[in-house]
Amino acid sequence: MKKDLLIILPAYNEEASIGIFLQKLKDASILELADVVVINDASSDATPSIVRDLGIPMINHPYNLGYGAALQTGYKYAVAENYRYLIQIDSDGQHDVCNISQIYQLLTKRENRPDLVIGTRFHKNSQSFAISWAKKIAIRFFRRFIKVTSKMTVTDPTSGLQGMNQKVFRYYSHFDNFDTNYPDANMIVQMSLLGFNIQETPAVMHARNGGKSMHFGIIEPILYMFIMVFSTMNVYIRNRNRKGRMTS
Repeated sequence: MKKDLLIILPAYNEEASIGIFLQKLKDASILELADVVVINDASSDATPSIVRDLGIPMINHPYNLGYGAALQTGYKYAVAENYRYLIQIDSDGQHDVCNISQIYQLLTKRENRPDLVIGTRFHKNSQSFAISWAKKIAIRFFRRFIKVTSKMTVTDPTSGLQGMNQKVFRYYSHFDNFDTNYPDANMIVQMSLLGFNIQETPAVMHARNGGKSMHFGIIEPILYMFIMVFSTMNVYIRNRNRKGRMTS
C-alpha cells in the first residue's frame, strides 16, 4: 500500500555506506512508515547493485548531474506520485534513522505545522560528531547571513536532513525554483522570504561510514562559502519583495 511519506536518498559512489544505511531503515521498520527511493547520480562503483540487491526502488541518472539535481529528481518523482510529505536524507550514514519519525511527526502535527523542517546538530538535545574548523566558520557565517537577509534564526544552515510538505517540494520541482548546483543556505533564505513556515528539530548525526564528502578538505568549504554568498544574495534580490505570494 502506497504511503503518504516518501524518503529520497541521493547517492553518488556510496558503496561503503548505502547498504548499511538501507538495512538500518529496514531494521527500524521505516519501510512500514514511508516509501523509499534512491536517486543514483550515475555512480561508477557498486552503489546501484547494492540498492538492487536490497530491493529498494531506484532512479538512475544517465550522467553525473550533481547533488542538487538528484534532489530535484526526487521532488519531481514525489509530485508525479502524489506524495503528501517528503524527507531527504543522506545515503552516507551521517543521518540516523531515528530522525525520520521525528521529522514526520512535526510535518503532520495539528498546530503550527511547518512547511519545511531542518534537522540540526546544534540543539541541546542533538547528538553529533566533531566537524572541521573550516566548516564551523562557514556555518557561523551563514547563520548570520540568514539572520540578516530573512530575519530568521537557523542554527544548522548546511544540514542536508530536511522534511517538507507537498507545497514545498512541488515548488522545488519547477525548473527555476531550486538551485540544482548549490542548494543550501540560499534555499532557506528563499523559502523564508516566500513566507514558508520553517522550523528546526534536534537531530542525531554520525561521522561518515566511508566515501568522500562534498565539502572535504580545508580549501573546499571556504570556496563553497564564497560561492554560497553570491548565490544567496541572488536569491535575496529576486525574492525580497515576494513574501507570502507562494503560501497563500
